[in-house]
Amino acid sequence: MMRATNMQRIGISLAMLGSGLFSLPASADFLADSEAQISLRNLYFNRDFRQPNAPQSKADEWAQGVRAEWRSGYTAGRIGLGLDAIGLLGIKLDSSPDRSGTGILKRDTSEGRAMDEYSELGLTARLRLDEHVLRIGTLLPSMPLAMHNDSRLLPQSFRGAWLQARPDATLDLDLGRFDRVNLRDSSDHQRMAPVQGGARNVRITSGHPDTNAFDFAGVGYRFSERTQASWHYGELKDIYRQHYLTLGHGWRFQNGHQLNMDLRFADSSDAGRSNIDNRMTSLGLSYQAGMHRLGTSYQHMEGDTGFAYLNGTDPFLAHLVQIQDFANRDERSWQLRHDYSFADLGLPGLKLMNRYTHGHNIEHATGRGKEWERNTDVVYVIQTGPLRNFSLHWRNATYRSNFASDMDENRLIIGYTFNL
Repeated sequence: MMRATNMQRIGISLAMLGSGLFSLPASADFLADSEAQISLRNLYFNRDFRQPNAPQSKADEWAQGVRAEWRSGYTAGRIGLGLDAIGLLGIKLDSSPDRSGTGILKRDTSEGRAMDEYSELGLTARLRLDEHVLRIGTLLPSMPLAMHNDSRLLPQSFRGAWLQARPDATLDLDLGRFDRVNLRDSSDHQRMAPVQGGARNVRITSGHPDTNAFDFAGVGYRFSERTQASWHYGELKDIYRQHYLTLGHGWRFQNGHQLNMDLRFADSSDAGRSNIDNRMTSLGLSYQAGMHRLGTSYQHMEGDTGFAYLNGTDPFLAHLVQIQDFANRDERSWQLRHDYSFADLGLPGLKLMNRYTHGHNIEHATGRGKEWERNTDVVYVIQTGPLRNFSLHWRNATYRSNFASDMDENRLIIGYTFNL
């Protein structure tokens, strides 16, 4: 991605991109099969710190995000060339230095003041051979080892190369390397660094705390329509390596109800100059009956540290919820969840989710700790008419702990996506 400091620069960049497209080899497939869309996200974020003598009473900001995407088709022939472009713009609507730090706006590092706007442009070249696709440039991965974060105003992205191969309908292969990351509240590429669950206290034993290489490989296999498994391996150069296995299976009953199982295991270890040592195991079960879905899960951490993952990403954990991830050293956690769709009541597009997650046996600096978080999500998406895909989303969370900051949080999100 290229840094831009205002709306004018991103407009010029998009215009240059548009003129450059027509210098590519002419192909009806390349242009006729192209797609473009614009997504608008208006986000109000309020996090209230509840503990006495908190250094900051709250983080409270409001911003408008714009995400413009263009995706070409492929040039003709067995080997096809394609191109993706993504333009991102964040605009401050309300903030102040004493309320900044929500993660939705880029900040001036010296003053802590949110910038009025920030923007970026990303380009990705695609090379296709049969069902195999190589992407080079700006990447938004969704893998157990690297789940790009899109929980604020603009998405996090990586720079690198990613090969996705599909030898047949049952097998998927991944292979690639990232060399830089662009965080969700930044317009600059940075070297990659690790964090670990909860305490974020990774210790680097020598050298710089970051690196310029994350290598990964993976395989996914579909045994049947209802049973899938995957294995992924990744290494943040000289810092940590991780194996991640998943198994999913579903049962469908004669009355139309469904039972789904989600089993995960990850092993994270030092790759030369860190203290990372963690094994994570989780099991989740969910039961779908009409418009109701009931879920329960258990997540278990063991080892000398918490769960390790790339800074800024969403860790692929059963108990990654609105505020916390319940991935501290030695933590054991469980969750109860209920989802309900109002479609049977004549309100398609309206959904409600309630969830409670509790963690204990956490090893921290002063002893053993515990924590819990309660979440409520209400979302409504208009299904038909000129405002189809217009969404209203309220996210509420309460977090309490005997060793970390207590928080109450609300997010109000208005979104609209339309195709060009």
